[in-house]
Amino acid sequence: MDDRTDARKDEKQDHAHEHEHGQDHEHLHDHDHMHEHGHKHSHQNTKAVLNRLSRASGHLEAVKRMVEDGKDCSDVLIQLSAVIAALNSTGKVILADHISNCIVDAIESDDRAAIEKLNTAIDRFIK
Repeated sequence: MDDRTDARKDEKQDHAHEHEHGQDHEHLHDHDHMHEHGHKHSHQNTKAVLNRLSRASGHLEAVKRMVEDGKDCSDVLIQLSAVIAALNSTGKVILADHISNCIVDAIESDDRAAIEKLNTAIDRFIK
């Protein structure tokens, strides 16, 4: 990793996202999208998480088609809430797996940074 990459890891990253609602805006991120970890990730539920994400993605595409087809707004909202619930449920699986594996390893190796990152992730996840 070069010095520029190391310097960027500590900076907030500012970049724009284009949204379908037509209102572009910028987001500040205080993490590097290409981050490294001090330990190897060993997760028990990777396949289940990927399956859940695939199902949620397919469900979201169906909701998008409902909007394109002019379906009833109440029906769209109900289906959208199901997608959100599926993503939240998947997040809980990831969180539990992370605690069971990565955080246990971090505690055993006194890796306080990993614990702080978990706290930050939890704060963002439950917003």
